[in-house]
Amino acid sequence: MGGRTIAEAKERVSVTEYRDWVLYRQKYGSLNGMMRTEWAAGLISSVLANVNRGKDSPSFKVTDFTPHINEPSISLEQAMQEWT
Repeated sequence: MGGRTIAEAKERVSVTEYRDWVLYRQKYGSLNGMMRTEWAAGLISSVLANVNRGKDSPSFKVTDFTPHINEPSISLEQAMQEWT
């Protein structure tokens, strides 16, 4: 992202570039290759499981097959709707 050490990155990366990286990570996720591989495997697994599940079974989500990726949090309003 700008250097070999954190100190070098702090010296070389501008605020604008840092903000661009933050926006990129928020939109596309981590740059960690293993996490991206886990997400891809979870996506394929969830599609295959949903194709082969019974009609009465609930659908599978990607997070059902990715132990290191947490399901996004729900809002208070969504939680209240689910409880009623």
